[in-house]
Amino acid sequence: MSSQPPAPARKPRHPQIRVQAFLANLPMFSEMSTGELDRIALGTQPVHAEKGETICRTGDACNGFHVIVYGQVKLGFTSPQGIEKVVEIIRPGQSFGEALMFLDKPYIVFAQALTDTMLLHVAKQTVFEQLDRHPGFARRMLSGLSRRLHGLVRDVEAYTLRSGAERVIGYLLRDVPDDALPGGAPIEVNLTPGKSVIASRLNMTPEHFSRILHDLAASGLVEVDGRTIRIRDLARLRGDGGQV
Repeated sequence: MSSQPPAPARKPRHPQIRVQAFLANLPMFSEMSTGELDRIALGTQPVHAEKGETICRTGDACNGFHVIVYGQVKLGFTSPQGIEKVVEIIRPGQSFGEALMFLDKPYIVFAQALTDTMLLHVAKQTVFEQLDRHPGFARRMLSGLSRRLHGLVRDVEAYTLRSGAERVIGYLLRDVPDDALPGGAPIEVNLTPGKSVIASRLNMTPEHFSRILHDLAASGLVEVDGRTIRIRDLARLRGDGGQV
């Protein structure tokens, strides 16, 4: 008898979720009542994207905005020569698509999952109805758009006025609490998106990014272990670490 190859393992299906519970844990919706969350949930769809899966493409219609529940998403575009430029890395609690939704424009970037990711897609009509009913929601959405604009201005500053080493150090320090004290246990930073993605985000080549990490390690500021970076000298990295 001929033996048949085993059937491929089936990925577990995503469990049913209660959208209101996820909305309530996101800063944008945290002050809303149960009834308001119920109304938003009617116009909200969970979106599950596996690592590497495209969530939206350049030119797709923007019929609402996405909020990340878990995982990471890169926003970027590809030049006519096929060169990819990462514009932003979106993390849990952050959102994208609001500005284009208000402008009634298609996506000018693509969005791709860097890890297995869950998002909530809130429909445009639901957003507009909620803006009329809840001033606090309008303020938080404006705050999010303002932070995005501020971030873009900071990017222009970094690309034009800061060295490559300063940009890398800024990335490594972005999640380190301000009250973290030097001299304690090494602080670990995980390069989850991957070095090439982060390099593109920082407007440099992957080789330049790796060379800077090597220089930081040689100076005793960090230790590099694959995608894990251990900050060994927080005081110097915060101070004159850019002079390596």
